[in-house]
Amino acid sequence: MKMICSILLLLSLTSCVSGSFVVNVTQTSYQAEENHNITLEWMFTTRTHSSPNSLYIYCELLADLKPLVLFHLYEGVELPESQDEQFTGRVRCDKDVLRDGRIRLHMSRLRINDSGRYTCDVHTAYGGSSKICQLNVTAAADEPKPLRPTMRPQPERPTMRPQPESRGRIGLYVGLTAALLVLCAGLCFAFCLSFTKSTDNRGNIDTAVQTLSFLEKQPIMANQATTSGAKIRSCLEGNPQAAKMYENSCGTRCPTT
Repeated sequence: MKMICSILLLLSLTSCVSGSFVVNVTQTSYQAEENHNITLEWMFTTRTHSSPNSLYIYCELLADLKPLVLFHLYEGVELPESQDEQFTGRVRCDKDVLRDGRIRLHMSRLRINDSGRYTCDVHTAYGGSSKICQLNVTAAADEPKPLRPTMRPQPERPTMRPQPESRGRIGLYVGLTAALLVLCAGLCFAFCLSFTKSTDNRGNIDTAVQTLSFLEKQPIMANQATTSGAKIRSCLEGNPQAAKMYENSCGTRCPTT
């Protein structure tokens, strides 16, 4: 309440000299993209030996529903609690230039809803006035995406086909290997067969020789011995090896018929 009364009193005291006090803007319109920063600037008339305690500044955004406070300076002291939530932490005033009659408001991280008309009311002991400027915030342009390197297809390697000469050599090697295997198998089979036959013949010869020796040693009749010897001799005539073995075992030669 005290602040409002002080402002009204100041306005009434300076109404007669308002013509000599001027507030202006360095730029009537501003253009920026969202997430960027910008500086809004006003200028006002100053006098030498003027006290900063007599300076009142009230800057706001003239929104559709209600004005939004951007910056508030009362008797030379900033009142951050008066600042609207939309601008909290995003607006800073350069106080060093206030004594020169300049208001610089640095706005950071601009938003789309920051667009609109901004006004600053300035009042001093020797006058007061205001001025409006326009700010347009546009959407940030999409950053181009980095191009991905395209993968070039690798050239297909030609398949190596065997030459006719190579195929002939391969066939020759295969044929020789197969023939060698067949030959080895035949030799093994023949060896096994011959070994089996020799074993069987040797067994039969030994049996015949033992039988003939037994018969000749037995005290049997001459006719029976002759008949048995003739039968055995007929079996051994076709086998010289068996006859020799018989001669060695019995010590006599086979009788002739």
